[in-house]
Amino acid sequence: MLKLLGVRSLGDRDSAAVLRALARDPVAACMVAGRVEEFGLDHRRVGGDMWSRGGPEQSLCFSGANLIPLLGNPDDIRAFAERAVRGPRLCSSVVGRAEYALPMWEVLEPTWGPPREVRAEQPLLVLDREPLVEPDRQVRRVRPEELDAYLPAAISMFIEEVGIDPRSGDGGASYRRRVASLITAGRAWARFEHGEVVFKAEVGSQSSTVGQIQGVWVDPARRGGGLGTAGTAAVGVAVAASGRLPSLYVNSFNVHARAAYARVGFRQVATFSTVLLD
Repeated sequence: MLKLLGVRSLGDRDSAAVLRALARDPVAACMVAGRVEEFGLDHRRVGGDMWSRGGPEQSLCFSGANLIPLLGNPDDIRAFAERAVRGPRLCSSVVGRAEYALPMWEVLEPTWGPPREVRAEQPLLVLDREPLVEPDRQVRRVRPEELDAYLPAAISMFIEEVGIDPRSGDGGASYRRRVASLITAGRAWARFEHGEVVFKAEVGSQSSTVGQIQGVWVDPARRGGGLGTAGTAAVGVAVAASGRLPSLYVNSFNVHARAAYARVGFRQVATFSTVLLD
């Protein structure tokens, strides 16, 4: 009968139930679980709205800068999409498990489409063993005073990965703040040579149990020499040392990255999909 009530927004009183539900799928839910652990479900603090249809144990969707379907049956996913299109679009992408994100996009596309890009197959990987390669001992946390040296590599990575320049719109001020906050939190890693970044990666999302590695980048002039493999292994070891499971997701068409992660020892546990919007 609760299903007949439709989609409702959850609040702080629901935080414990939401976290229990997210803990059932900790790797796929990492990007949301970390925020709920830190901020609860107050939409101003967590950066979005958590929706459910029938209770957190049955269905969940996070609506913020990204629209992230987390749990539910096909009717739930359709209901979340219909809720999203009733108001102004707030997100720049739809992302999540492929079995949720792609059916959601089918409902959204007639109103929100066409997309800038659909990345339908993104293997979601974990490193649940010792790395199979020697970690790069020169990869270390980036220090706050190194922001200006680190930022050009971060911008290059973003343009390669997303296809747009993060400096557009506000001259890069918001992206600079984002990168600075990751550095301050100790979640940006790099190998510097002669003051320049030749490898970088960040732990972009982090819950109490999972650290999601993102933004892996190697200087184009140094690619093919193993820096990405050894560097990613080093970041994975650091995540594991914090008591968290290292994870990341990668585009299926990026054969070189997929091969590098396999050499490190990552294995696939699910498939993500991302729909990028203009």
